[in-house]
Formats: sequence, structure tokens, C-alpha cells
Amino acid sequence: MSDRHILTAVAWPYANGPRHIGHVSGFGVPSDVFSRYHRMAGDRVLMVSGTDEHGTPITVAADAEGITPRQIADRNNRIIVGDLQSLGLSYDLFTRTTTANHAAVSQEIFLGLLKNGYVFPKTTLGAISPSTGRTLPDRYIEGTCPICGYDGARGDQCDNCGNQLDPIDLINPVSKINGETPKFVEEEHYFLDLPAFTRALGDWLATRKSWRPNVLNFSVNLLEDLKPRSYTRDIDWGVPVPLDGWRDRPDKRIYVWFDAVVGYLSASIEWARRSGDPDAWRQWWQTPESDAYYFMGKDNIVFHSEIWPAQLLGYNGEGDKGGAAGSLGRLNLPTEVVSSEFLTMEGRKFSSSRQIVIYVRDFLARYDADALRYFIAVAGPENQDTDFTWSEFRRRNNDELVAGWGNLVNRSVSMAAKNVGAVPTPGELTDDDRTLLATTSGAFGPIGDLLSRNRQKAAIGEAMRVVGEANKYLSDQAPWKLKEDPARRDTVLHTALQAIKDCNALLTPFLPHSAQQVHELLGGTGTWSVAPRIDEVTDLDDGSPYPIITGDYEQGQAVWASTPLAAPGTPLAPPKPIFTKLDESVVADEIRRLEDDGA
Repeated sequence: MSDRHILTAVAWPYANGPRHIGHVSGFGVPSDVFSRYHRMAGDRVLMVSGTDEHGTPITVAADAEGITPRQIADRNNRIIVGDLQSLGLSYDLFTRTTTANHAAVSQEIFLGLLKNGYVFPKTTLGAISPSTGRTLPDRYIEGTCPICGYDGARGDQCDNCGNQLDPIDLINPVSKINGETPKFVEEEHYFLDLPAFTRALGDWLATRKSWRPNVLNFSVNLLEDLKPRSYTRDIDWGVPVPLDGWRDRPDKRIYVWFDAVVGYLSASIEWARRSGDPDAWRQWWQTPESDAYYFMGKDNIVFHSEIWPAQLLGYNGEGDKGGAAGSLGRLNLPTEVVSSEFLTMEGRKFSSSRQIVIYVRDFLARYDADALRYFIAVAGPENQDTDFTWSEFRRRNNDELVAGWGNLVNRSVSMAAKNVGAVPTPGELTDDDRTLLATTSGAFGPIGDLLSRNRQKAAIGEAMRVVGEANKYLSDQAPWKLKEDPARRDTVLHTALQAIKDCNALLTPFLPHSAQQVHELLGGTGTWSVAPRIDEVTDLDDGSPYPIITGDYEQGQAVWASTPLAAPGTPLAPPKPIFTKLDESVVADEIRRLEDDGA
């Protein structure tokens, strides 16, 4: 194992309901592919996230059901944990933002910023509902953007032009909750002095040459008009503001977006505390040689390339006002913000409220997890918006997974099991044999390079090209025609099986469930691709119970290199298909189900 430490910081799924496949195409599968590759390459990976459980949408959902926000959060946390574990997402720790540890770390960041002068009090105009007298959060106010004229901008940000907004800026603002025009009243809040980081953020972004162009360009453009942003909110559900006169107030909390991004740090600290070495997190957050990659959808770029880096810079004392690092010490900024575009569904935007959606658990109840992971990797929204259609999902599954990769494994192992009953003993290799093995063993370098740069679509495309070369070799050599030459037959089959072992390693980050199956079909023993597990734990500070996702990923045998096939003579059993072929009725059934749900 190398000494390189890599933090995989995965966007926190919001706990106001189950997550759909559009969500996991942005934050879930790409981050897991990246982490699994780096673990196979021998790097020390810490992959962290959790459910984001504060903020207004939770309270709105709780009010609608007549239960508490905590009950909503508890229920949806368990659903999301189960879904992400079933998808095979290999978190070292998937936790939640309602832990006492998270509150303490969030408050520490706030106090560090305040001490260095980057958080300040300000009287501002806040929106309230005239009919109820309750505060209307920024994201629940919509109107026309005063900058680009987009009709449907939110009170905190315009999704069309990306600019930050305040509700008072909107033209014709209305409440999304009941459609009334909000009333604006004076209130006191604490603000993050974002303009004080314009220079530092600009200098940092200027060094981010390897970022995806859409992410970097968007982030640089944000620097043109930075404004102070409210760090606190009028709400009773969230992290208390750690100041005298504020701490016990029922109506003031830290803004959910500020505490959510702190979650990457608090989850790392919780992981370290659970590991038995409370300072272990520092290897990923404070050593100069460590790298941190943040994975999300494009609607979250601003919070990860501007807000969170500003919080880190301010806590470190590295903005225009200077200062000293807080009690945790200096914290590393992101190495890269890896943002995917949006996934649509049958030409329409995902919408839970309009039932234009398929939730992860519903998908996995009918189809293989690796089939979904494969589609996201090969056809997902890596660098442009992508449409998920059932016909394309079926085609990719049947033509590529089943007929390409699955068929190669099945017919090769079947012939070896039928003719030899074990891993064959190879004879002298021909040029064709050596060429194939050079192709498969030589693919680890270029595919690993693509994965390290988060070019996952190109990486899996290259891996499947290598699978194609192995299929062509098997067809050209036709071992089923070599009954009269068993020595040559066995050499061809051994070569094919070795190529399959190489291809399986190349595909393991993408297809971890089937990778373990293929490992066993080839005579392998033990764990090749470690699956995440769900542990029931108690809060380290207040004793409340909750589930986490974790795993012993270093125990797996998988390595990012060509490794020898099981020894000749190792028994092989006739295989069962590793992927399920989907018939034509799947497309019609799923579209009918979608139309019925959205009716």
C-alpha cells in the first residue's frame, strides 16, 4: 500500500425523501468507481458522506405529515442508507448531520471564522409569510432573476445564470409553499464575508488546471460578483448558533448549506473516533501530499468551489483579513470538484412531486445493481446532460453486459469446465496468445490514468474495447473446434481465462457485485471485491442510535494489475449467467408504470 492519502468527499443526499437514479448518477456511482480504483491501486482512501438532515424541506415534510423533523430524518436516513449500500457504494463512513459530533465541528468552524473576522453580524430584510407569520426560507421563494430575467429563480440562487441572490432581489417574488407574496421585515443574522476571499479563491482556482472545463469556468465566473452570504437562518431545525444570546434561541440556526459542507470534515473526524485513533483524520485533511476529490451534481458546484473553500480559507486565516488557524489546525482545500451534469428520464426532468422518477430501491428491486452502475458509467451525465431511456438501458444491458462481457465469461468457463473440469494447463503460447495477454495486461496503465483523472466514461469504454478483443480472440481461435488437439485447446482456454481475469480487474471499480462472481467462477477464493455493510451504532456523544455504511475494504484481494489465474488443476464448475437479459416487454412495462405514476 502506498503512502498517498485520498479523500473522496461525496455530496450528502438530502433526507426529505428517497433518492432517485438521477441523484446517484451525480454523486454516488462516480465517487465509488473512483474510490474502488484508488484502493486497488494501493492508495489510502477515505470515502465519507451521510444524509443531510437539516433545513426547511425537512420541516415542511414533517408539518405535512404531522410528525417531527427528526422522525422524517430518521425514516429517510434508513431508506437512503439501505439504497446506497445495495448499490455497492463503498463508504468508509456514511453518517448523518444530526449527530452531536457534526454539530460540534460545525460550530467550531463558525467560531474560527468569527474569530478571524470573516463572519459578522448584520441587520437584513427577511421574508415571512403574511398569513402564518413564519419565516420563508430563501429556497422557498421564487421569482424573476434580476440579472438574466429567468422566470423561476430561487431566493438564494438563479439556476439559469448561477448568480447568488437574496429574496428581496427577485422580481415578483412568491412563496412556493402557498403562492402568496412574502412580507419583508428586519432581522439580525451572521454573514460570511465572501468578498474577503475573492483574491484567495482566484489564486487557488488559477492552479486547478485539470478540472473539467464546465466546473472551472463556472467557478471562476462566480468570482466577479461575490457578496456576503447569510450564515444563519430563522428556523428551529438545525445546528444551534454557538454564541451567548443565540445558543438557546428556538428561531436561529446555522444555515443548512454551511453545516452540510462541514459534514465532510465532521464525518472524517467521526470515522477517526470510531477507528480507535481520534487523530487519524488528519492524514487526509492536513498533510500536504494528500488529495481531496469532491463529487456532486452541477447544481452544487457553487457550494464546493466557492462556499466551502471560503470557509476553509477563513478558518485557516488565509483570506484578505489574515488570522490564525482554528483549534483543529490548518485544513486542506479541495484538489478537485468533480461535478456531473444532469440525468433526465425519457426526455423529462426528474420530479418526485410529479412522479417523473424511479427511486433507487424500486430500480434495484427489478434490476441488477451492476446494470444500473454500468449504464451510469458508460452513458451517464459525466460532462453533459444525458437522457435515461428504458430502451437504451435495455440495449446497453443486453448488447454490452450480457452479450459482450457476460457471454465471454460464460462460454469460456463453460468450455473449460466441460472439457477439463478445471483450470487448463497451457502449452507453448503463439503470437496470437501473447498479443491478447499483452493487450489485457497493458490496459491497466491507460485505464488507470483515465480513472485517476475522472474520465470514467472513456475508462469503461476502453475496458469494454479490451473485452471485445478477448471475444474476438476466442472466436478466431475457436477452441470448440480443437477436439483433436487438446493441448492447443487447453492453451487457448487458459489464455482466454487469463484475459478474463484481467478484464474482470479492469471492470471491478464499475461492476463490484459481478466482479466477485467472476472471481469465483475463475477458481478464485476469498474476497475479491469487498461489499459495504450497514452497522447499527450509537452516537458517540449522546447515545442515540442510527445506521452507518462502512466496510473493511483493505481486506479485499483486488489489485490494479494483471495477476495470475488460479493454478492449473483448480476445479471449475459450470457457470450460471452473471447478468440478466431483459426482454422487450421491460420497456413497455416501465414506460406504462411511469405514465401511470405521473397521471
